[in-house]
Amino acid sequence: MKPMLWIIPALVLVAVGFFFVSNSRAATPTAAYKVLQTDGAFEIREYETLHLAKVSLPASDKRSKNMDGGFMKLFRFIDGQNEREEKISMTTPVLMERGEKESSMSFVMPKDSVVKGLPTPKSEVKLAQIPAVKVAAIRFSGKSNETQEVEQLALLEAWVKKQNLTPEKSTPLIAYYDPPWTPSFMRRNEILLRLHTPQ
Repeated sequence: MKPMLWIIPALVLVAVGFFFVSNSRAATPTAAYKVLQTDGAFEIREYETLHLAKVSLPASDKRSKNMDGGFMKLFRFIDGQNEREEKISMTTPVLMERGEKESSMSFVMPKDSVVKGLPTPKSEVKLAQIPAVKVAAIRFSGKSNETQEVEQLALLEAWVKKQNLTPEKSTPLIAYYDPPWTPSFMRRNEILLRLHTPQ
């Protein structure tokens, strides 16, 4: 009987391991981009048009700071709460914008779903786009919070200025890549500043 005592814990460990691996960043497609320049934690990137599912709240709403409830509204949309009751694959990153007038949270839509046409949402979720864009990015780990994000944005703005680049007058994008159960030191977070490109 003793060998049998090890089977159940072993099966539980395998199941838990499978859950974490199958729901980790490594198992989730990431929005494609081209790296133009790397300097430590900083990068210059080019993104093609990003198609988004987006939830917004006015800045006057106390939930807007952290977009409380936004993630589940977006998740329900990709889980079938749409006109075709169609499931859509999860991708990374989850994008946050905290503007003076409103805040928003967005999921990037996978390319195969965009090609065949995205279903119309049934709830407060809206479909949106970020046109093809060049960005400056800074990557950092840890459990992201507003204080840390302000500090990282200041570092990124200083680096952009040093590179003689001109940021657009738009809200910075905060990008989260990991599910909440990921250990803090393993998390990937980023601040993205859209850059002005001469026509």
